[in-house]
Amino acid sequence: MPKLLQINPVIRRNTSTGKIMQEIGELVTSRGWESWVAYSRGRDGVPGPESASALKGSKLLPVGSRLSVALHGLETRLLDRHGLGSRIATKRFVKAIKRLDPDVIHIHNIHGYFLNYKILFRYLAECGKPVIWTVHDCWLYTGHCYHYSAAKCFKWKTGCKDCCQRREFPTSWFIDRSAANYRDKSESFNSIPKDKLTIVPVSEWMGNELKASFLGKCNIQVIHNGIDTDTFAPQDSAGIRSRYGIGDRKVILGLASIWMKEKGFDDFVELSSMLSEDEVIVMVGKMTEEQKRRLPEGIVTIGRTDNVQQLAALYSAAVAFVNPTWQDNYPTVNLEAMACGTPVITYRTGGSIEAVSEDTGFVVEQGDVRGLLECVRKIEERGKECFSGKCRERALKNFRKQDRYEDYMKLYDNCLKK
Repeated sequence: MPKLLQINPVIRRNTSTGKIMQEIGELVTSRGWESWVAYSRGRDGVPGPESASALKGSKLLPVGSRLSVALHGLETRLLDRHGLGSRIATKRFVKAIKRLDPDVIHIHNIHGYFLNYKILFRYLAECGKPVIWTVHDCWLYTGHCYHYSAAKCFKWKTGCKDCCQRREFPTSWFIDRSAANYRDKSESFNSIPKDKLTIVPVSEWMGNELKASFLGKCNIQVIHNGIDTDTFAPQDSAGIRSRYGIGDRKVILGLASIWMKEKGFDDFVELSSMLSEDEVIVMVGKMTEEQKRRLPEGIVTIGRTDNVQQLAALYSAAVAFVNPTWQDNYPTVNLEAMACGTPVITYRTGGSIEAVSEDTGFVVEQGDVRGLLECVRKIEERGKECFSGKCRERALKNFRKQDRYEDYMKLYDNCLKK
């Protein structure tokens, strides 16, 4: 029976990477594999019986403790050494991997204050196991940051230094170690033999960025993220309209886990001043009290929600889903909106444009708020129904999570044949 080991700091289903890891585990166990998931005990604790049973066949391999996470966080804040703490926890983890002896090792994220990448990759370079690394953000090939598009910094192509985002995640209060971090990552991540490592970016955009990085000579294979197209499907929106006092107004929907400038908060504020009386912006996601005070009257706000049925109804209620993001890899909110029959309007940002075709939405240049409104009006004039069928059809053809997980299954099988 082949064994799969997946690695990610969190396993909770209300996190995107945790959910992906669990659902991949469900697929491989249904195919006769043994599934193990390694995660940060200091971040997620020890799941109770109900949570553990929800893993549906995957077995847990907890790493570290709350203390090791706290010390790793302190080392990050004081010395800019994110990914270089947790030495004892990682050595113990490597011993556990050796005992487990998995056939395939699949990394999702290793940043998150729980692993020492030098120790882990020293083992991965020598063990002879096939390693798959799904790239969910840009941290693995920069000297510090997890994304650089909004900052318009491209030092990662030649060598990081004088980091302009030192105070961003993973925050360093005093020291800029970006040049040394860049060299350390390049040495560690390139230490695995090229025929044993497959890097899987979640978008074509990120794949092209990786090819320009110090990992450019690695085997790179894009596998997009998928969504549950059974849950995210056209819904009756009458209830949601009544609940939030929307009435018959045309809904312009925006959604973010946490609203910030990079997700288009300021752009929605500007857009609100251009609307007619029969249009309304609905913003879903967590906001600070200061942000709430800045919002003009007329914008409907809904706090962050994990209720997917409610989200599907909100997507369905909208005449358009507007995503004025300034940095993104492959936002699943675009996919969810289209699966609910709602066209998407987005800035020309990273992988955000990849889901949108000519008959399912529009792409405008970053910062062109009036262009966003013009595209909304085009949809209103033609009627949302002219887009809905194509949106749903595209979602079913390209965004089903079952199909994307099958891509991973094929990749695992190919790794074992080498």
